[in-house]
Amino acid sequence: QVQLVESGGGEVPAGGSLRLACRASGGTFSRLALAWFRQIPYKEREFVAQISRGGGTIYYADNVKGRFTISRDNDKKTVFLEMNSLKPEDTAVYYCAAKPTILSDNRHRADLSDYAHWGQGTQVTVSS
Repeated sequence: QVQLVESGGGEVPAGGSLRLACRASGGTFSRLALAWFRQIPYKEREFVAQISRGGGTIYYADNVKGRFTISRDNDKKTVFLEMNSLKPEDTAVYYCAAKPTILSDNRHRADLSDYAHWGQGTQVTVSS
C-alpha cells in the first residue's frame, strides 16, 4: 500500500514562492504517475500538475502554467511542486496523488478517480 505525506505548506505574501514535497512509502515509487491537486472549502478538488513515471511527460492546469513546476526524485521517493509568483487565488489545501501505471502510459489524468492513493494535504495560504 502506497502512503503519501505532503510537506512544505505555509503562508506567504502574494508574489512569493513555496516548494511542496510529497514523500511516498510502500509500493514501487518508480512505477507511479504522480500529481498535485488542490481544494478550497466548498469547491471540488482540482487538478494542478501531473508527472509521468520517468518524469518525461508533464501536464499543468492552465491557471498555474508558467508559475508552477512539478518534478520528481525517484531515489528519494519524492515529488515536488515549486510554486512561484503566488496569487491569493492559489490559497488551498494541496494534495499529492499517485497511480501505478505502465511505462508507456503517459495520458493526461486530471480526474480524482484516476488516482488510487492520496496524501493528507498541506495548507497553502497566499495573503494579498
